[in-house]
Amino acid sequence: MTTLDAIAALPEVRVRRSGPPDSEGRCVVYWMQRAQRAQDNRALDVAIQAGNLLRQPVVVFLAPVPTYPNGNLRHYRFLFQGFDGLEPALTRRGVGLVFRLYPRHRLEPFLDEVCPSLLVGDENPLRETEAWRVKVAERVRVPFWTVDTEVVVPSVCLEKEQYAARTIRPRIHRLLPTYLVPPPVPRARTPWTPASGLAREPVTSRVPDDYPLDRRVDAVGDLVGGANEARRRLRRFVRTTLSGYDTARNHPEQDGTSRLSAYLHFGHLGPRTVALAVRDSDAPEADRAAFLEQLIVRRELAINFVRYNDRYDRLDGCEPWARRTLDEHRGDRREVIYTPRQLEGAETHDPLWNAAQRQMVETGWMHGYVRMYWAKKILEWTPTPEDAFSIAVELNDRYQLDGRDPNGYASIAWAIGGKHDRAWGPTRPVFGTVRFMSLASTRRKFDSAAYIGRFGVD
Repeated sequence: MTTLDAIAALPEVRVRRSGPPDSEGRCVVYWMQRAQRAQDNRALDVAIQAGNLLRQPVVVFLAPVPTYPNGNLRHYRFLFQGFDGLEPALTRRGVGLVFRLYPRHRLEPFLDEVCPSLLVGDENPLRETEAWRVKVAERVRVPFWTVDTEVVVPSVCLEKEQYAARTIRPRIHRLLPTYLVPPPVPRARTPWTPASGLAREPVTSRVPDDYPLDRRVDAVGDLVGGANEARRRLRRFVRTTLSGYDTARNHPEQDGTSRLSAYLHFGHLGPRTVALAVRDSDAPEADRAAFLEQLIVRRELAINFVRYNDRYDRLDGCEPWARRTLDEHRGDRREVIYTPRQLEGAETHDPLWNAAQRQMVETGWMHGYVRMYWAKKILEWTPTPEDAFSIAVELNDRYQLDGRDPNGYASIAWAIGGKHDRAWGPTRPVFGTVRFMSLASTRRKFDSAAYIGRFGVD
């Protein structure tokens, strides 16, 4: 094999359009979407390595798409904040950047302008983004590779949809010595010089006033996007919060978590960077192991679910045993039924649920434990399991900064459809043998009164 062939054969590389590089090409283009960072970015590394072999420059094409389903001002404000500092970071690696805004955001006209020999992109298994990559592969005339950037262990190494954490864990742990290593930092050897007349726009970290998007959900103030802010938060978490994580993470009133999920979702921070910082810290082993279980095993189980199950955002993507027991209890009487509007407005009789909903609406984030409770109560208070799943997905994707993400879909599927779980007894109304949670049970787990006091009402 040639060296380019060796790169294409890496487990993290998916060849979507094969063939030799275009002999008339003048550069390697990296279509940056999911991994919006210059460090710990496997797709960028692959593009640079290929460019160096071809003795050609590398240019990043960055053009945010304003029509993403359920995207709104909250998400786009965080996304645009991540553009700050990106261009100088790419320059330090010898890579150029062309930034364009709607309506000049389409990839194919840009490719016609710069005449690439090879196109590299990043993987994103969600339905909409995967469809974009399929269409690009059908239309471009040059080889097109996508690279699995947002996992520690490449998804293809896990072979198929895994049933639960207990089945995926040994596979991941076996491969960690290979993949949980400091990333290479290749630098492009041939400088990028844009052709005269190539349209480029100044990189902006502010959403333009005329940018066409849903502005009904406002931005949040306490989380600022971007790689620099993400690394600062990671350092603070490792220094001040990681010790004690094993127990504090289960206490929403204490918030002993990393709060890095939005940065991982938007690609401002790579999971390998986070894992290495935690693994190599001085925190107790139990705390490091607990965090790495969540970051790698549980998070990559969610990505595995979305990659291999195209019904990930619907009840029928869940396990047969869970769908069967929910169907058997479909006609059970609900003590109360709330409309989607009442749920969105946190207008229920349950103070903990209302507090969780308000936390999400106000801050763009909800603690993982109460997120499970939140979804299970929607199942209890809506006419059908399908309704519950749909409402939970819609609210999660609209208000969570880390919404529209495999973690969110897997969490809802676990809570409502028993995904990655098992049957639990005794059989209960509405739930059947899907795991049940009650307000009383949460009081035994954490100080729910303190949590309600933070986000509830009088």
